[in-house]
Amino acid sequence: MVDSPSLPLADDGYPAAGGVARRPAGAEESVRANRRWWDAAAPAYLTEHGADLGDVDFLWCPEGLREADAHLLGEVAGRRVLEIGCGSAPCARWLRRQGADVVALDLSAGMLARAAELNRSTGIDLPLVQADAGALPFTDASLDLACSAFGGLPFVADVGAALREVARVLRPGGRFVASVNHPMRWPFPDSPDPEDLRIVSSYFDRTPYVETDAAGRTVYVEHHRTVGDWVRAVVGAGLVLEDLVEPEWTPGRTQNWGQWSPARGALVPGTLVLVCRR
Repeated sequence: MVDSPSLPLADDGYPAAGGVARRPAGAEESVRANRRWWDAAAPAYLTEHGADLGDVDFLWCPEGLREADAHLLGEVAGRRVLEIGCGSAPCARWLRRQGADVVALDLSAGMLARAAELNRSTGIDLPLVQADAGALPFTDASLDLACSAFGGLPFVADVGAALREVARVLRPGGRFVASVNHPMRWPFPDSPDPEDLRIVSSYFDRTPYVETDAAGRTVYVEHHRTVGDWVRAVVGAGLVLEDLVEPEWTPGRTQNWGQWSPARGALVPGTLVLVCRR
């Protein structure tokens, strides 16, 4: 993919948002904006969350659910696995350490650059691929497993197309597990404070959340789906939905992560995990 000009950063190191809107945003706009945003945001994001994510660990969600405890992917040793939206690729390295044959994919060159550094520092070598979740560069029925831990799916305009791509590259019986923002988070303010659990928008409003820079260019897009939307997208892609997991907050975990917090996590779900098979 062609590199884009870097975005101006705010004091916290994240791309500065000149404006926020709820309006339609298609596939091309979403891909272009989110690639630039994550390229620019990678250093600040990993400074803030890198210690929690780890270098070789599989964290499904801010609630603290880890694959070492959940075993949502089943047996991974000897399996051909794709991680979609890998970021700095700690999940993929964890899978490689468990004996899987892993490929890590992300839209962001900035994130993949950090993933390459961590491959070298950990001594765990795995292939890194820059690509869009809606156009996976793999042949039909070539993978045993696919996974995505808050990677890719919340940011794609056409989630049905992305899930059809997953179904296409999985072998019959192959497993796909993905964690996404719980749809119940959408109507509430983006705050970790349980006092802010008040409805400020409609759960049924699927209009994307869009940030623009000072020049009015789109720099970030996130797409909302209801629980029913996710179920229909999974089934419509030819996958079988085996489970919907809503992780509870891990006892003793104290980390806030954006609007996720122990106090708020005790009251409402923050993550939805889709467990599917081809």
